Amino acid sequence: MRKKRRGLLLIFVLILMGMLFFIGMKIGSITQKPKNSESAPSQEEEVSEKPDMIIQDIVQAAQEGKVPDVPFAAGKTDKQEVYQQWGEPQQIAESANGKYEDYLEQGVTIGYQDIQAFDIRSFKANIQKIHLEEIKNSMGEPTEVRYFEDQTTNQIILVYQVNPTYQLKWILPKPTEADSNPSVHHISVYTKLKDEVAEMISQMTLDEKIGQMMFAGVTGTMLQQETSSLIHDFKVGGMILYANNLETPQQSITLINDLMAANVDNRHPLFIGTDQEGGTVARLPGPLKNFPTNKIIGNINQPQFSFEVGKLLGEQLRAFGFNLDFAPVMDVNSNPNNPVIGDRSFSNNPNIVSELGIQTMKGLESKQVIPVIKHFPGHGDTSVDSHLELPKVTKSLEDLNKMELIPFKAAIENGADVVMVAHILLPKIDQKYPASMSKEIITGILRDQIGFNGVVMTDDMTMGAITNHFDIGQAAVDAVKAGNDIILIAHSASNVTSAIEAVKAAINNGEIAEDRINESVRRIIQLKQKYQLENKPVTTVDINKLNTDIEKVLSTYMK
Repeated sequence: MRKKRRGLLLIFVLILMGMLFFIGMKIGSITQKPKNSESAPSQEEEVSEKPDMIIQDIVQAAQEGKVPDVPFAAGKTDKQEVYQQWGEPQQIAESANGKYEDYLEQGVTIGYQDIQAFDIRSFKANIQKIHLEEIKNSMGEPTEVRYFEDQTTNQIILVYQVNPTYQLKWILPKPTEADSNPSVHHISVYTKLKDEVAEMISQMTLDEKIGQMMFAGVTGTMLQQETSSLIHDFKVGGMILYANNLETPQQSITLINDLMAANVDNRHPLFIGTDQEGGTVARLPGPLKNFPTNKIIGNINQPQFSFEVGKLLGEQLRAFGFNLDFAPVMDVNSNPNNPVIGDRSFSNNPNIVSELGIQTMKGLESKQVIPVIKHFPGHGDTSVDSHLELPKVTKSLEDLNKMELIPFKAAIENGADVVMVAHILLPKIDQKYPASMSKEIITGILRDQIGFNGVVMTDDMTMGAITNHFDIGQAAVDAVKAGNDIILIAHSASNVTSAIEAVKAAINNGEIAEDRINESVRRIIQLKQKYQLENKPVTTVDINKLNTDIEKVLSTYMK
């Protein structure tokens, strides 16, 4: 009996000890923080999330023109670098200050003036946890306080000049009685870009400015005195060459090199361009293989094929020394009786024209050759060849929006840099002037409605559509007043000098403001800078390599 009581006592003691151990473990689990708990950050994490530490990181980055965790710097980064690392943005917005592009996944917006980043913004979650009082406690009073209000927004902007180059801006909802200590909406690191182009323009003479706006033709197959004079004395900004200027590859290279050499003392490199569309319009000489017509490419309807064609067109042109191509054709071939477009168009379907034309444009750009989309607002429904006479198209703007303008709008949305305007009379829009001389069409539609900010140029002003109806000098004046940046005069040096003299007289008598000229010169210089134009001599052309590259692409897509 006594042994039995001892056994029960031992069992009771063991049970009691087990209960005490279990209770101890529970207490320990409550008081001790688990190592991997999501709800309990480590001490290091707690420190890094403190507002004053975040603010310190922001200020440190701002002194280099950056926001935290973003590799790009305001004033030092261009759009190409951003696109290479992050791709294209999800959203784009225009403002009076520049173009703003949103990268939503990164929580970043980048503002550009032309292609240069000047404003880098961040709206990341940890930044949005910071409050007004924390900013002031950490940074003191701002250099400046601004306010912004519209229909949906009422903000206060605290501006801190962190160094002579950069401003750090904190953008928050404006404090109210209900919320006197609002949290940050986003931050901005901003720098004022040096306007190098304005400085260049200020140093240019009026003759130099007007010259930059002229794209002239070349006489013969060798550099003639009159051509040399156009470059040296009249400072023309570009030269166009035709098939009759280009007899053999070596002769063509020599001529182009001589044009560059004639321009050596001028401030800006020459545009050197030609119509290398492929198909029925191909200017380059020698045993160079040609591409199928755009109509055939349109029937195949493979965007990658169009890109490869554009790329090879650019490769050909670069090999000869050209830096600009009057292509691609963005006209919709809606009129089967059209005498001038025909198989130069990709299709009678504006969507096919848009997609394939844009890819050809991008292919040219990939080789640093400037594409010129043409012939705005659309030459595909004309029954007269504008080389001979002025075509008339009785379409309204509403009609154009349903067909002809679709490819041009799409190309502009995809970054087209140059638009060529056709010699077409559209009496329902402008009864007096053809599109190439019409302010309603160039400024009203192309600039204001479509929003094109690049270079606008006329088709050749020595075509019958113009010369049969207008004096060349006055036509050039009217073209500038309409909004053109470049006047193309492809034949006769005397026509070029007449246009220059007429434009200069119109400026001197107040008919054209010099500021208007400066706008065009700015666009022209920026375009030359964007494509890094340099008049660098070419030595030889490897025709065999060019032909091999063409054969490879054609064999892939034209089986």
